[in-house]
Amino acid sequence: MKSTVNFSYEALYYLSHSPTGKEKEIWVVLHGYKQLAEFFLRKFAPFSNEDRLILAPEGTNYSYLKEFHGRIGANWMTSYERELAIANNHRFLDQVMKNLLEHYFIPPKIHVLGFSQGAATATRWISHWPGQVSTLILWAGGFAHDLDLDLAREKFAKARLILVTGEQDELITEDQVSKQETLIQQLEVPITRLTFQGGHEIEGSLLEKILKQEI
Repeated sequence: MKSTVNFSYEALYYLSHSPTGKEKEIWVVLHGYKQLAEFFLRKFAPFSNEDRLILAPEGTNYSYLKEFHGRIGANWMTSYERELAIANNHRFLDQVMKNLLEHYFIPPKIHVLGFSQGAATATRWISHWPGQVSTLILWAGGFAHDLDLDLAREKFAKARLILVTGEQDELITEDQVSKQETLIQQLEVPITRLTFQGGHEIEGSLLEKILKQEI
């Protein structure tokens, strides 16, 4: 007989700096498959300042990158018990944001960037989170295929949506692009599309322009 138990669990997240409560915006950045938040955050740390706090939560599933030793990476979910993993991700991210926002008398704007697997995780979470994001960036990834379209349509309609793709990204297939286009049509929300000369990676100069709202 299969069953579950609810218990207290600790999970990691990283911040660009200790929150002062005076930042005007928080960027939530969700890493991709087999990455770690500590190293993912380094790509964004140069853009941290007194007005911008960057938060990098870490997926709670871990595995060795090769064989049974050496470097370790995290992921947000696998096909095994995916619904349970998704629910846990939502509770984790909800609690991190609740704790962080308690530092602020004037609520900062919330921006979210999801990279690769983190993009789908971001879209699922945002569509259920009680708060509202100002910007959602899906970089080298896309909308989760199992979104509640009514919930997602309402939330995404109030945010600026940006889809970023590397022109040499070998992990994005034509079939994935086709499915995403169908899903975007169903969501009925405007999207800004950006490309860069590169592969499955964060490109620094384009990232800087987006964070500084130059695009």
